[in-house]
Amino acid sequence: MTATDWMAEESAYYMHTFNRQPIVVERGEGARVWDVDGKEYLDFTAGLAVANLGHAHPAVADAVSAQARTLLQMSNLYYTTPQLELARLLVENSCMDKAFFANSGTEANEGAVKLARKHGRLHRNGAQGIITALNSFHGRTTAMIAATGQPAYQEAWLPLASGFTNVPYDDLDAVRDATTDDTCAVMVEVLQGEGGVNVPTEGYLKGLREWCDEQGLLLIFDEVQTGMGRLGTLWGYEQSGVEPDVMTIAKGLGNGVPVGAFLCKERCNVLEPGDHGSTFGGNVLATAAAAATLRCMLDEDVPGNAARVGAYLRSRLESFAAERAPVTVGARGTGLLQALLFEEPIAREVVSAANAEGVLLNPVLPRAIRFMPPLIISEADVDECIEKLDAAFVKATAG
Repeated sequence: MTATDWMAEESAYYMHTFNRQPIVVERGEGARVWDVDGKEYLDFTAGLAVANLGHAHPAVADAVSAQARTLLQMSNLYYTTPQLELARLLVENSCMDKAFFANSGTEANEGAVKLARKHGRLHRNGAQGIITALNSFHGRTTAMIAATGQPAYQEAWLPLASGFTNVPYDDLDAVRDATTDDTCAVMVEVLQGEGGVNVPTEGYLKGLREWCDEQGLLLIFDEVQTGMGRLGTLWGYEQSGVEPDVMTIAKGLGNGVPVGAFLCKERCNVLEPGDHGSTFGGNVLATAAAAATLRCMLDEDVPGNAARVGAYLRSRLESFAAERAPVTVGARGTGLLQALLFEEPIAREVVSAANAEGVLLNPVLPRAIRFMPPLIISEADVDECIEKLDAAFVKATAG
């Protein structure tokens, strides 16, 4: 079947909830994918910041294959060794003390909210409210779109779940002003990805930590996109010198196998048997894949490569923006989560032209393109990306 045939299948059988690019991907290896017609693409989306080790990584593929031939599912009525190995690896390589596994970032955030609300009930006179940030993204369940501070995600689903207050990101005074006797936690991303790769000013996360300590609130860091090496350290919080009470992760954790987790400090470990659960959360296949992913990331210093190549990508994007001003207005980001910014809403046109040139990018906002490649890329890959982006930019802005 051709790409056109497959797109017709999608139109016939799949709910139209995605505005897809006209590319039918068939296979991948490292930082590259190929479509059903054999065309090669340099992938700077990584499955939306998921394939941090690259596509079809041998260690992850071997772990999945071996586990599939051994045991796929037992539920959490029983102990399973891959789950416990992954929990140990995560705790030993973070500031956290306990872990719970879910199937996605949304579920991880839901679990963190439940933990925070029970903590508020026990330790802050029944407080249940959670402060989150505008332009954030915490997921698409009915509760998490209320937590997500983007009206575009919320307006169609009113009434929203109660208990969330959205305030401007990178604004400590807004958090202080929003805090009431009913507030139990503050939940933020250490860097906003879906909101446009928004980097907080120095001192913001530290100020949140101090405020939460003063008020007896839990500080939750959503590291679904920033964790697993993407910012150049294993966890994004490491760059601020601030430790959260609760951390949520997913995306890159399984390198493509759906798995998420929320972790917490022992002092706020309030969940008891029956408080939370999941049929597939911590599934042996998913945790075997995630354990293999994390071991590779640590053994091969993948975060170090993300830091080095991320700095190079940033320098190339800044040069690109300077050379093409005023149409381009700058770049921002950390590690291998970067954005190129435009004066006008041309991101989608530039990305479509880039796809045709053979590089996959993400129009995260009408005026911004997001770069989130596998963390194993080289400077030569960055050069190739910029070269193809340049050709795409010329075509998209011609006339």
